[in-house]
Amino acid sequence: MTNFFRAVRVTFRYRLTIIVTVFCALMVGILWGGSIGAVTYPVVEVCLKKGTFTDWLDEKIESTEKQIGELEAQPQPDRRAIGWTEFRLRWFVWAKPLAEKHTPTDPFLTVIVIMTVGLIATILKIGFLIAHGILSATIAQYGAVEIREEFFQKVLDYEVNHFSQEGIADTMSRFTNDMNLLTGGLTIVYGKIIREPLKMIVCLIVAAWISWQLLLLTLLVAPLAALSIRWLARSIKRVVRRGMEEMSVMYGRLEETFRSVRVVKAFTQESFEQEKFQQTNRAYCQKAIKIAKYESLTNPLTELCGIMMVCIALVAGAYLVMGERTTLLGIPMTTTPLSIASLITFFVLLAGAADPARKLSDIFTAFQSAAAAADRIYGLIDREVPIRDSDNPKPLVKHEKSIRFDNVHFEYSPTKPVLKGVSLDIKFGECIAILGPSGCGKSTLLNLIPRFADPISGSVFIDDLPLTEVRMHDIRRQIGLVTQEPILFNDTVLNNILYGSRSAMPEQAVEAAKKAFAHDFIENELVNGYATIIGPGGGQLSGGQRQRIALARAILRDPSIFLLDEATSQIDMNSDKMIHDALEMFKQGRTTIIITHRPSAASLADRIVVMQSGEIIAVGRHEELLDSCPYYAKLPRS
Repeated sequence: MTNFFRAVRVTFRYRLTIIVTVFCALMVGILWGGSIGAVTYPVVEVCLKKGTFTDWLDEKIESTEKQIGELEAQPQPDRRAIGWTEFRLRWFVWAKPLAEKHTPTDPFLTVIVIMTVGLIATILKIGFLIAHGILSATIAQYGAVEIREEFFQKVLDYEVNHFSQEGIADTMSRFTNDMNLLTGGLTIVYGKIIREPLKMIVCLIVAAWISWQLLLLTLLVAPLAALSIRWLARSIKRVVRRGMEEMSVMYGRLEETFRSVRVVKAFTQESFEQEKFQQTNRAYCQKAIKIAKYESLTNPLTELCGIMMVCIALVAGAYLVMGERTTLLGIPMTTTPLSIASLITFFVLLAGAADPARKLSDIFTAFQSAAAAADRIYGLIDREVPIRDSDNPKPLVKHEKSIRFDNVHFEYSPTKPVLKGVSLDIKFGECIAILGPSGCGKSTLLNLIPRFADPISGSVFIDDLPLTEVRMHDIRRQIGLVTQEPILFNDTVLNNILYGSRSAMPEQAVEAAKKAFAHDFIENELVNGYATIIGPGGGQLSGGQRQRIALARAILRDPSIFLLDEATSQIDMNSDKMIHDALEMFKQGRTTIIITHRPSAASLADRIVVMQSGEIIAVGRHEELLDSCPYYAKLPRS
């Protein structure tokens, strides 16, 4: 529950809205409980006797004076009871002139006045209820906006490997399903959790004014209800959390299947995928049924406790009224005998308090779901980011000296080392090609430069400064990256190129596209040219077209460090030649590192680095490696 209260605290900055919301809830409570007492008691006490308010006050003054006389005549007068009765008498005497002046003298008109007051109170209550509902939802949505933004910012700070290791589906589930549950919980906090207890409290206060002793007797079962609800709360929260975990698995199934739909269809595995989804879906269904089982206990337990309270009140009240007694089992219950009207009003007020209790039980599961969702959301927000800036970062000017790897070790798990003592010195302006089989650590080595990961031991230097001692932003703004699978956005071609430098002008983006040999196909083959929406991931383009747009994006950035990770491994020969020509021109005056497993892609390089099993086994020019590195010599030249 601690994390849920953290979410609630986020909304505290909207103090004025909260104050107005609480005021509206208070007015709803007052009008709810007040109208019950203000209508029920006069109807029973005045209208059913076919009298007026003045007649009723005359009767009360006479009976109260008689009660005072009887109390004073006792051998040991109860001064507290006498004082209370005299207070009531003064109130009746004060109210009589007002009643004579402002209330009807006809019994039927008196009924009309009482009903009118009740109707006006109901209309006002509805108005405050509507305002309260709108304001509570507004506060919840404002709070959710801030939590979403904090969540999104924190997720962007995670290391790149987080998503490959943990998957995107779980994060998406927390960001969507869990966030919706949390927003619903915040709405409940400022909605029913404030409003319904106030309604209940007003009813109980008025009931206590009639007989606080009888009210305490009635509430004897309340601790039993509290214990039952506490047990339910823990059980529901535990099951809901497991249900959310199953929902995350379902998100993962959907994401994986839809992303791989071509493979699924090509290998006719629709039935297999359907079976896997059914298993996940039914596992979630079992958790949902278990939640429903616990939820089904809430209303019956609340109703049982309510019936027990009414039964206690009915038996005790009937005993007091029928015998005109003021004590029960020797315990004082009232200073004066209860009237039938007071007892009926007491029962109606208990019913008025039971309705908010029922509504609170209806939201019980939703509240526990919100608490479980808050735990999952803040679990990610609070997760420590392993790759972060130094507390006292050193300034990094434009790269102009070298990039150096010094005895670098890296592993994703202790049993699977990826890099084993790699040392490499790359001079500024040099073009290096790193070759090796899949899984030898080429891409991991490249990822250390923009600090997508940090070494387990050893260091990486730029211009003799350890990367861990400079700001990541200062490093990455000098880097242009083109990956094997180009990442494009569901936007226009122009905006995808401008993503490399948001401050650039469209003319500069067009020039970058020309350098990447992308301008011709953009202008001649795309319907709207640079304004063409290319679809999610650039799905409306071919692989070569996507790669050239990604290259144009990197060129527009004008980086001092240019990183290419298998950038030409999955494109056609024509695109490969164009990209090769573009790189031949663009690599001048900047440090370029090309990751590949094909020697033909390394023809741009000044030096070639050969890696195998996480180690550098050879460094040199093409001709040198043919003689000195058997592994390199055996590689195909295509």
